[in-house]
Amino acid sequence: MWLLWIELGETCMGLHKLARELEETARQTAQMVEGITASLQTLGDQSLDCDSARSTAIRQIVMALQMQDRIEQRCADMARAARMMADHPEAASGSADEIWSSLTLDELRDDQLSGVAARARSGEIEFF
Repeated sequence: MWLLWIELGETCMGLHKLARELEETARQTAQMVEGITASLQTLGDQSLDCDSARSTAIRQIVMALQMQDRIEQRCADMARAARMMADHPEAASGSADEIWSSLTLDELRDDQLSGVAARARSGEIEFF
């Protein structure tokens, strides 16, 4: 009985982490949409000359596209973790941390990095 309770507790901890990561993914998705909205507002800004507006909007759109790539990676990793927990409940119960640490995206592996995008400053645009 005690072992079952421990296994359920470990599985719940893995599911709580999944819930937190889903919430962070929703936040990042909203931030991506804000970036796209900002680029549309820039393009419609009559006070900017056309070249300046276009250049700024392009940077904003590229940054939004990079966010989409990160969100897609997060979703793929979370789906992988959920499948591992579902397919191997006995493994998930004892090694939820192992499941999360086996993922690709660093911010999902390390709880200290979760939500780091909200605190990071936007730097130079990187083409992926």
